[in-house]
Amino acid sequence: MKARVYVSLKSTVLDPQGQTIRAALNSHGYRDISDVRQGKYFEIALDPATTREKAHQDIDTIARDVLTNPVIEEFRIEFLD
Repeated sequence: MKARVYVSLKSTVLDPQGQTIRAALNSHGYRDISDVRQGKYFEIALDPATTREKAHQDIDTIARDVLTNPVIEEFRIEFLD
C-alpha cells in the first residue's frame, strides 16, 4: 500500500513562489494562467502487513505533525492499494 500526501499553503497565505511561476508562464505566452499555487508531494510506501486502519491513522498523524506547518499549510491524503 502507498499513501500520497499533498501539502499546500492555505488559501489565505501569500504564495510568492506561485506568483513567480505564474509570471513566468505568462511571459512564455500562457496568458490564460491567472493563478498558481505550489506545494509539496510525498509518496510513502507502507509495509504490506499494515492494516488499512493503522495506515490511515499513522499517515494522518505524520502529515499533521511532521510534513506540514499547520499555521500556514493544509494537506490531503490519497491511498493506493
